[in-house]
Amino acid sequence: MTSYSLIKVGNDYVVLADQQCILKVASRRRAAQLISEALGLLNAHAAGESPAETQAEPSLRRETPKAP
Repeated sequence: MTSYSLIKVGNDYVVLADQQCILKVASRRRAAQLISEALGLLNAHAAGESPAETQAEPSLRRETPKAP
């Protein structure tokens, strides 16, 4: 799991992921919100099905056309 943190540089806030700078914003609140959204997306992706577990059949079946 990646660890996120914020540091203040001048008048801006820098978001760090595993001690690497990834984003610079002017608002601390916006930086915290972006981190929260990123964690939510990562958790949703991790909780989703893996490609090996997907169904072999399509979810919608194609209808055969009728002759006039």
